[in-house]
Amino acid sequence: RRGVGSEPRNSQMTLPKSPEDRSELLKEAPPLIPGLPDDVAELCLLRLPFPHHATARSVSSSWNKAISDPSFSLSKKALDLSLPYLFVLAFDPSSCPSPSSSVATLHCHAFNPRTSLWFSIPPPPSANLSPPSSASASLPHHGTLFLLGGLLTGTDSPVPALFKYTAATNSWSPSAPMPTARSFFSATTVAGKIVAVGDGCVDTYDPSADGWTTAAGPRLSPYDVAVIGRKMYVTEGWAWPFDSLPRGAVYDAEKGKWGEMKAGMREGWTGASAVVEGQLLVVSEHRGTRVKAYVEERDEWEYVGGGGVPWEVKRPLAVTAAEGKVYVVGSGLS
Repeated sequence: RRGVGSEPRNSQMTLPKSPEDRSELLKEAPPLIPGLPDDVAELCLLRLPFPHHATARSVSSSWNKAISDPSFSLSKKALDLSLPYLFVLAFDPSSCPSPSSSVATLHCHAFNPRTSLWFSIPPPPSANLSPPSSASASLPHHGTLFLLGGLLTGTDSPVPALFKYTAATNSWSPSAPMPTARSFFSATTVAGKIVAVGDGCVDTYDPSADGWTTAAGPRLSPYDVAVIGRKMYVTEGWAWPFDSLPRGAVYDAEKGKWGEMKAGMREGWTGASAVVEGQLLVVSEHRGTRVKAYVEERDEWEYVGGGGVPWEVKRPLAVTAAEGKVYVVGSGLS
């Protein structure tokens, strides 16, 4: 699983808190930083990089109140710049002999691509779910990551669960459950909303309302999903014994309609995808195969420069993009 989150940088803009609210805050709590106006002090707190907000909250009650206040998160969302982070939800397949195994443990990690440093984040409160059966998606500009659905451990029963990770607090919390209990499906972000797709049904989550809507969708089992602009591309991918062409569909968020995927696009989609500056790229599951780029004008795929994914990167793998680069996470890597 993978997700891309973001951590807002510093800014010189004013905070979106009314004078009345700020006056009330001053009455109830001591200064954030003695000798500094709270407006300036809060801008200093906004400079704290992820994941140190949780530690900063323990410094004092006033810091805890400021960082936990909804206006603090609103300030982060309003900033122009952000720092990218890659989130990896992984498990040891040797500890998960079957999809409904009850022994696999989900490990959650975050990666800073600018410093090449990893750190662990708390696991979601879903210990009773089988890790490989869930899906994940993120809202980067909100600094949130979502874990959706999955099988109850030891059973074949899917659940509609939705858990949200908030980077500002370095913590998980439950959100409104999906209308449809799901397992082994795909989820992604389209036009600022989380979309879960599979088996002829599409559930869309609006984070601002913490609510879902349901609509009909393509009857296929998604192998991979990519979003370019306000369009979502869903492919079943090739499957053994390769005696039938893969199916694919395209969802246009502007029109709210589904359409057929072009033949060349779905037939050449032979791996996990990432989108870099509007360009769809595919990393093949076959070792040594070079990365391909989709050329929409010709409905063709062409290989890009450079070699294939290093041989030491074992399959299965997950792919994502950040700041013009493609990142591949494979099994067996330490």
